[in-house]
Amino acid sequence: MTDIKNSKSLDLNRMDFVTDQTVKWCPGCGDYSILKQTQRILPELGVPKEKFLFISGIGCSSRFPYYINTYGFHTIHGRAAAIASGAKLANPDLSVWIVTGDGDALSIGGNHTIHLLRRNLDINILLFNNRIYGLTKGQYSPTSELGKVTKSTPMGSLDRPFNPTSLALGSHASFVARTIDRNPKHIQSVLKSAYEHRGTSFVEIYQNCVIFNDGAFEDLTNKKILSDNIIQLEHGQPMLFGKNHNLGIHLDGYAPKIINLDKDDNVSIDDILVHDEKDIVIASMLSAFTYHDYFPTPIGIIYAVDEPIYEDLLRDQINTAIEKQGKGDVQALLNSGNIWEVK
Repeated sequence: MTDIKNSKSLDLNRMDFVTDQTVKWCPGCGDYSILKQTQRILPELGVPKEKFLFISGIGCSSRFPYYINTYGFHTIHGRAAAIASGAKLANPDLSVWIVTGDGDALSIGGNHTIHLLRRNLDINILLFNNRIYGLTKGQYSPTSELGKVTKSTPMGSLDRPFNPTSLALGSHASFVARTIDRNPKHIQSVLKSAYEHRGTSFVEIYQNCVIFNDGAFEDLTNKKILSDNIIQLEHGQPMLFGKNHNLGIHLDGYAPKIINLDKDDNVSIDDILVHDEKDIVIASMLSAFTYHDYFPTPIGIIYAVDEPIYEDLLRDQINTAIEKQGKGDVQALLNSGNIWEVK
């Protein structure tokens, strides 16, 4: 098996990954930014175009394969993870990417998503989260906030929302990250890290739906207030935020709290919790900040650990079986056991 992650640099640029298809998303949709940043990073990965495979399910995000000049497969609702798993196992040399949405991946496709994550195939999942069903015109989704008023919940949703990063961590994902459509450089950085990770990479991308849920992430994109509402995670660095980086996360026993380095007495930078992307306890705590009115939203790599990948385990298992029992004969197997003759 060729290690495509150690391939040589190729003479490719963004335009090599742009198709002749008219992009049919609403003007101002966050999907445009995600598409552009993906097209920008692919030439830098050193992978031949024919080794990329983009697979999607159903939803606005799932038009992605039409707009990126690689092999692609626009599949059916909720089944992108299952089809991507089959493609990767059939051809481990492929760089497989799943493009999905909060409805596609977490509602009808939820079961497929969690099992892909726990198996840890070397596949990248890009989950566009706009907290609404955009393609079907504005019903609430699995990530819509409690009390969300939509066409299908006119008096407010009674469902507690899924937290995608917590779901991924609970499924034993080996790489969990979050980024935002309005931060192009951050998207590029996270996507490169996701590709470089060997195993299933789960990237939640906050994406604004200008028609049916405009402003869902206003507190994370408004330049006047975003610095007070976002922690940009860096491995080995203290969790600071705020316009002057004077706010930080401190552990008071087991409980996280926010401290102000400028105002709180007897505190220093040494009291700020340092991010460790290999620590599942820290990752779980950070993920729990989602939907929280008090804590800021973490973006960046929340969790990343090295775990055996499914393809390698499967290959080793097959090789062991061959060593013990020989290659086998399919025709002999079909003719074995109880058989009958049709006359």
